[in-house]
Amino acid sequence: MKKQQGVVLFFALIVLLIMTVIGVALAVNSSQSLRMAGAGSERVEALAAAQGAQARAINNNQGSNMANIDIDNVIHVPADATFPNASSDIVPRESGDVNCQRSADASSTNLISCRRMEITTTAKFGRDNLGSLTVVTGVEQEVLTGS
Repeated sequence: MKKQQGVVLFFALIVLLIMTVIGVALAVNSSQSLRMAGAGSERVEALAAAQGAQARAINNNQGSNMANIDIDNVIHVPADATFPNASSDIVPRESGDVNCQRSADASSTNLISCRRMEITTTAKFGRDNLGSLTVVTGVEQEVLTGS
């Protein structure tokens, strides 16, 4: 017993210290990976909310609301209980009626024209709603011009 110098104990402590450092590094890395995955899923949820809010804005304002909007007005659709962090703005792109880009029916009397609107929806996400995602969609609505 008197000739033992404690070399094995020293090496065992060094190996234990190295394994502890590796374990701490792995724990930090896994928590960062979880945060990144959570941020990615929040972004996907925000995209789904923005698309749903756009569909809500189109559905609630279809028909005469969109047909009677003029270039100086903007229809603002605020966030609600269904999509609490997503609001939309419907903005006309051109003043008055224009030729339709896509039409299956040709008319020589020009009875059908179109109104073009741009719907911009912004969804907030993340901690303290610091993240922002914007989806922009163009809508063309056929209207009877009567000329």
